[in-house]
Amino acid sequence: MRARCIRALRPGQKIRVLVVDDSVVIRRLVCHALEEDLAVEVVGVAANGRIALNRIPQLNPDVITLDIEMPDMNGLELLRELSRRDLGIRVVMFSTMTEHGALATLEALALGADDYVTKASNVGSLDVSLANLRRELIPKIRQFFQFGGAGESQQVVPRSCPATPMPRLATGRASSRPEAVAIGVSTGGPAALAEIVPQFPANFPLPVFVVQHMPPLFTRFLAERLAGLTQLSVKEAAGGEQPQPGWIYIAPGDFHMRISSTLWGAGIVLDQDPPLNSCRPAVDALFSSLADAYGGKVVAAILTGMGQDGLRGAERLRAAGAHILAQDEASSVVWGMPGAVVGAGAANEVLPLEAIVPAILKEVGAA
Repeated sequence: MRARCIRALRPGQKIRVLVVDDSVVIRRLVCHALEEDLAVEVVGVAANGRIALNRIPQLNPDVITLDIEMPDMNGLELLRELSRRDLGIRVVMFSTMTEHGALATLEALALGADDYVTKASNVGSLDVSLANLRRELIPKIRQFFQFGGAGESQQVVPRSCPATPMPRLATGRASSRPEAVAIGVSTGGPAALAEIVPQFPANFPLPVFVVQHMPPLFTRFLAERLAGLTQLSVKEAAGGEQPQPGWIYIAPGDFHMRISSTLWGAGIVLDQDPPLNSCRPAVDALFSSLADAYGGKVVAAILTGMGQDGLRGAERLRAAGAHILAQDEASSVVWGMPGAVVGAGAANEVLPLEAIVPAILKEVGAA
C-alpha cells in the first residue's frame, strides 16, 4: 500500500476538487454541497474518466470525487491510470449499497482509492441529499489535509512526514502469553489488511478479531477478499460462536462485535447498541470487551483511520497489561486513530505497516 502524507495547506489555501460523474444532476448536487464549505474549491467537473484525465494537467486537483459506472472510461479504469502515473491525487469514490457496488468499491480501494461514500437512495428531498453529502463527503475530503489559517476549526502545526516519536513504555504487562489478537482500522483499511494478513503463518495459534469501519454487505465481501490472501480462515463474525485459533473474524457492518467470557470460554456477541465515536462497528467496543474477557492477554493493533475510535479501548487494554501496537504516520493513509493512541501514550510500539504482524508474532511467540 502506498501511503501519502497529510498535506498542510497555507492560510487561505483551499482544497481543489474535481467532480467526476456521468450524471448532470449528481455533478450539480456534489458541487453545490462542496461549495458550501469555505475550505473547498470545485475547480472542474467531468462526465467520465477520460475527460477527467485530460483536464487534470490544467485543473491540478488535490482531490477527485469519482463515480464508478461511467461510459468510455469508468472509475476503475481511471484509478488504474492514476496509479500508473502516480500523480498523488486523493480519490474519494461514490458507491452504491448493492452487491455490485460493494464489490466495485473494494476493487477501487485495492486500486488506490483513498476512501468512499455511499450514495443515498430514495432520499426524496434535495435538502436531505445535500445534508447527506455535507455530512459524509466533506469530512472524507478534509481528512487528508491540515489547516493552518487563522480561525480554522482544524488548526494544526503544518508538518510533512516526520519520524514518529515513540510513546512512553508500558508500566505493566500480561503475566502469560496472549490469547487473542485484535485489529482496529478505518480509512485505508482494506488495503492495509490486504497487505498484512498474508504475513500470518498457517499455524497461527490465536483468534484474530478485526473491526473495519464499513457498512453491511461490504464487510462480508471484505472477508471473502481477505480469505483469498491468507493461509488463515476468514469470515464475517456471527453472534454466539466461540472464536477458534487460526481464524480471522471481521465485525459485520452496522453491528458492534464484542467478546464475552463464559463458562465455556470466550464467545462472540453482536449488538446494535448506539454507535461509539459515530461508528458501528466500533473499535472501542471490541477493545473494551477484550479487556474484560482476556485482561492483558491481548495484542492489539490500531491502524490507519480517521478519528479517534479505539483510543479508549486501547487505554483499557494497556492498563490491563496488553501490548498495543500503532501504525506509524508515514505508512498511514490517515494518522487519526493511531495518532490518537500514540498521542495519549497508550502504544507500546509505533511501527510501519509491514512491521505490525512480525511484532504480533514476536509477542505471541510464533515468530
